[in-house]
Amino acid sequence: MPTTADTPKCYAEIQGRRMLDWALRAFADAGISDICFIGGYQIDKVRRDYPQFTFRHNDAWEHNNILHSLMYAEDLMSEGFVCCYSDILFTGDVVRRVLDHPADIALSVDTHWLERYTHRTQHPPDDAEKVTVSNGCITRIHRGIAPGEAHGEYTGIAKFTPHGAAQLCGHFHQAREKFSGQPYREAAVFEKAYLIHLFQDMIEAGGKMAHADTPGQYMEVDTQEDFELARCHWQGEPAAFSR
Repeated sequence: MPTTADTPKCYAEIQGRRMLDWALRAFADAGISDICFIGGYQIDKVRRDYPQFTFRHNDAWEHNNILHSLMYAEDLMSEGFVCCYSDILFTGDVVRRVLDHPADIALSVDTHWLERYTHRTQHPPDDAEKVTVSNGCITRIHRGIAPGEAHGEYTGIAKFTPHGAAQLCGHFHQAREKFSGQPYREAAVFEKAYLIHLFQDMIEAGGKMAHADTPGQYMEVDTQEDFELARCHWQGEPAAFSR
C-alpha cells in the first residue's frame, strides 16, 4: 500500500513496465511462453489484460497462502514446470540457470542477497527465505537461518521435471491429509503454509533439491520501500542492482 490499493500487486510499474511484464520478458528470454497465472485478488483484471494466459482461480485466496495457491494448477504439472512468485523482478539468465540444471527439483538462490538488504529497512534479513547447502543440495530452507550461515536467499523461482513435480504433488497430498486444519510447521494451520514449509518437509523426508545460483539479477518487491528501490535501481539486465 498505497500502490496496490486497487490493483494486483504484479501490476506495480517498475521502469515503465509492470512487474508481471518483467517476468514475462524473463521467461520469454529463456524460451518459455506457455504461462499459467494463478490468482485470487482482482484476477478479473489480469484475465482482461492477458487473455493469452491459462488461468487458475484461487477463490479462497483470503484464507490460504502461497503453497495452496500453487496447487490450484496441479492439473498442469505432470509434464514439469517452472514456478515463480508474482512480486519479484528477475532476468532471463535466472530462469535459464534453473532450466539448465539437471536435477529434478532446482531452486533459484541469490548468493548476493545481502547486498540488497543493506537498503531495506522494512524487510530485514530475518524475513528472507534463506538456504543452507552441501554437495550441491539444499540442506535447509527457512527464515530462521542466521544470515551469516546462509548460502543465499530463495528467489521464489523453481524448476520441476515431471518426476520432481510428482514428488511435490505427492508430498503435498500426504501433508494435507495429515495436517489439514491443523498447525503445520510455522503456519497456524496447513492452509496458511508457505511453499518453503513443504520444501523443508520434503528435504527432511530425504528429498533432493538442488540450488541454481544467481549473483543478483533479482529483486523482491514486498513493501512500498522495496517498490521505490526497484524504481530507482532495477535495470532488468545482468547488473540488476547497483548501490
